[in-house]
Amino acid sequence: MTLHIYIDADACPVREETYKVARRHKLPVTVVANSYIRVPKDPGFTFRLVDDSFDAADDFIAEAADSNAIVITSDILLAERVLKSGGRVLGANGKPMTMDTIGSQIAVRAIMADLRAGAEQPTAGGPPPFTQKDRSRFLEALHLMCVKR
Repeated sequence: MTLHIYIDADACPVREETYKVARRHKLPVTVVANSYIRVPKDPGFTFRLVDDSFDAADDFIAEAADSNAIVITSDILLAERVLKSGGRVLGANGKPMTMDTIGSQIAVRAIMADLRAGAEQPTAGGPPPFTQKDRSRFLEALHLMCVKR
């Protein structure tokens, strides 16, 4: 069966890079979000609008993902669901998430949530800015994921 790429599109900084790799490998892409996002006019690219209920996009992707899926997401809990279904997951930073790494990533997420909950002083603010090097790493990692079926 053909690989299928799913993009957890809310706040995804690598949609254009994903389209580029998908075109090269002639793979279908489904972009999933709870608000409209423009998707290039390409017969293999589709947009799926989900309702704005909690985790609606995650639920759609997790239910659609199988062993032929590559999911682009930074959501660790969605990644775990996809991995359990046999799919592959790539973070926007170009780092694959695997069954070997997801447990420690979930643990770090929980620790960080606890630290934020108990913080009395303002935090430093979100992740570092997304760079061209990050985009290049993502492009290479997605290409490799597409050729290593």
